[in-house]
Amino acid sequence: MTDPTALARSLRAELRGTVRDDAQARALYATDASNYRAVPDLVVLPRDEEDLLAAVALVRESGLPLVMRGGGTSMAGNSIGGVVVDVSRHLNRILDLDPVARTATVQPGVVLTDLIAAARRHGLTFGADPSSASRATLGGMIANNACGAHSVAWGTTADNVRALDVVTGAGERLHLAVPGFGERASYDVDTRLHRRMTELGREHRLLVERRFGTFSRQISGYALQHLLDRDGGGPDLARLLCGSEGTLATTLRATVNLVEAPAAVALVVLGFPDGPAGADAVPHILPFGPLTVESINALLVDRLPADVRGEAEAAGLPQGRTWLLVEVGGADREAAGRTARELADAVRDAVAGATVSVVTDPGAQAVLWRCRRDGTGLATRRVDGAEAWGGWEDAAVPPARLGDYLRGLDELMGRFGYSGASYGHFGEGCMHMRIDFDLVTDAGVRAFREFTEQATDLVVSLGGSVSGEHGDGRARSALARRMYGEDAYAVFTEVKRAWDPAGTLNPHVIVDPLPVDAGLRHHGRAAHRRLLTVFSYPHDDGSFAQAQRRCVGVGKCRQSHGGVMCPSYQVTREETHSTRGRAHLLWEMLEGDVITDGWRSEEVRDALDLCLSCKGCLQDCPVNVDMATYKAEFTHHHYAGRPWARPRSHFSMGWLPAVARAASVTPSLVNRTTRSRLAPLLKRAGGIDASRAIPAFAEESFVSWFRRRGAPDPAQAPRGPVLLWPDTFTNYLSPEVGRAAVRVLEAAGFGPVLPERGVCCGLTWISTGQLGVAKRVLSRSLRAIAPALEAGALVIGLEPSCTAVFRHEATDLLPDEPLARLAREQTLTLAELLRTRAPDWQPPRVGGSALVQVHCHQHSVLGFAADREVMAAAGIEAQVPDSGCCGLAGNFGFEAGHAELSRQIGERVLLPAVREAPADTAVLADGFSCRTQIAQGTSRRARHLAELLADALDREDAQRR
Repeated sequence: MTDPTALARSLRAELRGTVRDDAQARALYATDASNYRAVPDLVVLPRDEEDLLAAVALVRESGLPLVMRGGGTSMAGNSIGGVVVDVSRHLNRILDLDPVARTATVQPGVVLTDLIAAARRHGLTFGADPSSASRATLGGMIANNACGAHSVAWGTTADNVRALDVVTGAGERLHLAVPGFGERASYDVDTRLHRRMTELGREHRLLVERRFGTFSRQISGYALQHLLDRDGGGPDLARLLCGSEGTLATTLRATVNLVEAPAAVALVVLGFPDGPAGADAVPHILPFGPLTVESINALLVDRLPADVRGEAEAAGLPQGRTWLLVEVGGADREAAGRTARELADAVRDAVAGATVSVVTDPGAQAVLWRCRRDGTGLATRRVDGAEAWGGWEDAAVPPARLGDYLRGLDELMGRFGYSGASYGHFGEGCMHMRIDFDLVTDAGVRAFREFTEQATDLVVSLGGSVSGEHGDGRARSALARRMYGEDAYAVFTEVKRAWDPAGTLNPHVIVDPLPVDAGLRHHGRAAHRRLLTVFSYPHDDGSFAQAQRRCVGVGKCRQSHGGVMCPSYQVTREETHSTRGRAHLLWEMLEGDVITDGWRSEEVRDALDLCLSCKGCLQDCPVNVDMATYKAEFTHHHYAGRPWARPRSHFSMGWLPAVARAASVTPSLVNRTTRSRLAPLLKRAGGIDASRAIPAFAEESFVSWFRRRGAPDPAQAPRGPVLLWPDTFTNYLSPEVGRAAVRVLEAAGFGPVLPERGVCCGLTWISTGQLGVAKRVLSRSLRAIAPALEAGALVIGLEPSCTAVFRHEATDLLPDEPLARLAREQTLTLAELLRTRAPDWQPPRVGGSALVQVHCHQHSVLGFAADREVMAAAGIEAQVPDSGCCGLAGNFGFEAGHAELSRQIGERVLLPAVREAPADTAVLADGFSCRTQIAQGTSRRARHLAELLADALDREDAQRR
């Protein structure tokens, strides 16, 4: 039965989990974090271990390929094609954690950071910690023998495995214990599999001893050193499976070793003029027993946002073009610092020109580690926008030969005209790189293949491995044969045949490999498509397709805790609702063979439906994927010429500025109506969820109040006039914020003025994909303030989402409009104005503490540093929980069908934090949506920073009187 449709029927009949053969699912799982693409036949999400066993058995009987998948972060094409079984959705429980024995038993879908968090309560951790820890699963780590930053001290995943429960490709269910931990393997020593592995070890002992297990990062191929009988314990079949990439057996559960975390750590940051110089320093570092020896280079650091780069330099990043982050432990901070200083002195004495910084503050260490942690994604784009790729990102050599390898690699890259950003595990000789290969054109692909072959020869000449951590997958399996030779490859084939006789488990990986240039995902139709778009995509050469290539699949958007990106995924845990999943679907829409309807695709529309347009990915994604913009673009084209097909909310809330302007004529009548028995009908007509209360319109708009008050001549203000932007939310729904801002601006010496006629940034039309209207509205508003902009006036925004339009979307929508560029350069938040243009002004003493919800667009576009400074100057003790998006996100949380998810997002962190805040703690939220979500989900009222400052000014005035 090799028919996927028949297999899908059988699976649905037997499994409690989900079986999908629809176009959306097949497109979602067509790639991972690699350069490769292979559309799966089916996608299976087993509910539990019994489901997984049944799925494996049925797929094996069908004859179709079986490919296991965890977080989908594999960078070598290790988890694509065939029947993809995703264990991350449900098989993600920690079954047991024994702090005395220092072990944990986990299901294969457990995310590493969840295990680390559970172990941390007992002073323990898991030794192997790849940079993808926030989404990497233990099953995938076992399959690839993942290593991570601390492997120099605590070894690879294989070194930390105690036992595996597996089912082989032949259908045998086995419990495999690692010899030496006091547990015997449950299989009988006379079984066929054990006998065959013992025979292979004896038969090829000389070959294995000479070529395998030669250094810690020799990950490529099968770990044949574990076939050898050491101390009478027989072959170590559990560790043989580590790094076998799911080609021999499927992990059902694993028992892993936990290690004691050091009481304190210090970080030594070493700067060098280039990579080889840094590599030459490693022998002087290792005698100090470091926990980590990690590298980053300037091409990567230059990709950091300016504020992050500044934070890194302030945290202790010294001068250099290559840096090593060396972590040492100690019984306390003083002991760790002492070892760090001794190490720093040794390197300074041994390596001419080395620069040194010793960092003991945990906060500063975290800033520096972010540079390394985000390297996988950051390295995919150079500062000039050129694209860089994996494909030769994982080679390793013995640490003593690392300098020779880097010099040889630089020479080889020079011959091919390549450049690339590097990062990696210098302490173990493993270098990760992203190189500016041309994977689009035929000539570029040929050069890529030739380069990888020559680079393999270089690595082999130095006693190295083509894979030092990420596995062979589709990227390096053919190179592993070149590396080890035909005789070793023949042993691989025998091992594969013994464990998986029919060859159904992850075919073409390690054994029977495809060429390294087969199935490259960017060497297809999508890469060459040039679509007519509304946004200009200036950072992607004006190409929507190139913008979609930003997502390389590293999956940071799948992290289960922390950050703004991606709020819907953090609740649903569905790949469809991750930023990566949506980006993959958009790419598949361009490819056109699975998603075939182009802009009319319902599969893409449905995936984008739960995107909150929070822009969290613009900041949190290492390559700045901007899904909010992509959603607006897609939605515009999807409904083009079909206004009747749009959701009703696109008219009721997308046209909010017009609705609010009309409501302001008789606000009392409108408010009574929206709270009357007609409210359910009005909500239904407007596509508004029945459970949501419609916000009340102000009795007097902010603009009306401002005109009525008779403001003093702004030109006479000590610091001159500033243009205060009367956004729709401030003007019609929360004018108290505008009034407070006027009070603060005048107290700080500014003369606030308003545009002479009604203006709007077009935000609500942008977020609902009505881009033609948005451009007209934005263009008209810019013309209305043109004299002020051209005179150099500053525009002050109070609503973060509207302010962000000027700082981000405006120039993309109106690339040929000089006024849009002026607005981007001259628009500031209130806090930015106070800190940069009135640095000598002392804010009023507010005092106390405030629970602060940072608006998503402020996090992603505007920045929050100035607000922190103003609050500190006002004596406010700011508590900023890692709450991410509030969940309302403009119109999203009001739309029919979204309200429950919106509340669940809010309930993750924000709403409970607000409820638990003491009564005397202010709740601060500059965004109207955030304040509304808090008001409708708690008994508290959140306020704008301007309101807190204005209240304090009034108190000071009252005291003076």
